[in-house]
Amino acid sequence: MAQMEVKVVEYGFSEENESYYVTYRVKNLDLESLKKLKDRLQDPVVIICDELFLTVYFEERFYPFKSEEAQINPEDFRAREELEMTAYLLGLLED
Repeated sequence: MAQMEVKVVEYGFSEENESYYVTYRVKNLDLESLKKLKDRLQDPVVIICDELFLTVYFEERFYPFKSEEAQINPEDFRAREELEMTAYLLGLLED
């Protein structure tokens, strides 16, 4: 498998769900890994053209982009979120 790539593609507040969210795009997964993640993830998942889109909802106090620091340097927070999600997904694939 090519190296999995995780990117934050959108984040904010969802009026519909009344909570904060982060949507991640996961690329470079083989079909077996896509299926495994779709089956194991509890958050909403959509697969479009072999890319997995995962939306994670947060309570306000846990939302990573709410802090003042995140407002000042959002790129650092986005990169950290991408690394943390990559580690989490790799863990799910290892089981």
